[in-house]
Amino acid sequence: MSNDEYAKFIGVNIGENVFIDTRQWGTEPYLITIGNNCQVTHNVSFWTHGGGHILRSIESDFDSFGKIIIENGVYIGAYSQIMAGVTIGEGALIAAGSVVTKSVPARVVVGGNPARYICSIDQYVKRNIAFNMHTYGLRDKEKREFLLSLNDESRFVKK
Repeated sequence: MSNDEYAKFIGVNIGENVFIDTRQWGTEPYLITIGNNCQVTHNVSFWTHGGGHILRSIESDFDSFGKIIIENGVYIGAYSQIMAGVTIGEGALIAAGSVVTKSVPARVVVGGNPARYICSIDQYVKRNIAFNMHTYGLRDKEKREFLLSLNDESRFVKK
């Protein structure tokens, strides 16, 4: 069973044209909605509850939950954590390894722990468009040959 089939099977509400590379849906996957044209990359985790153990010493039956809503066109980088009650706005980009503890507006880039605003999507495009190698869709062998043949280091992203 593929990752997206598994997610649907356990109750995650998934739109169309969605790429999923995780199986980390927590214990209430039916509280998670993912819109159309989204990417949920490697080992992203979703948490629809939390902290109950501490409060059960005060109220023995304590449980609280928050729905997670991922709007259309969202990209979530590898190993990110999406916490209960979070909505990620349309076209947002979540950087790899982020811990998203608050809702994210549409068309922004956030990252870190806790995730914070980095830039708008328009600024992200402007910063990165010059590094486009036009290799999307190439087979692995073709891409490898192309990338290893480049002598101009300025074409690669540097941090």
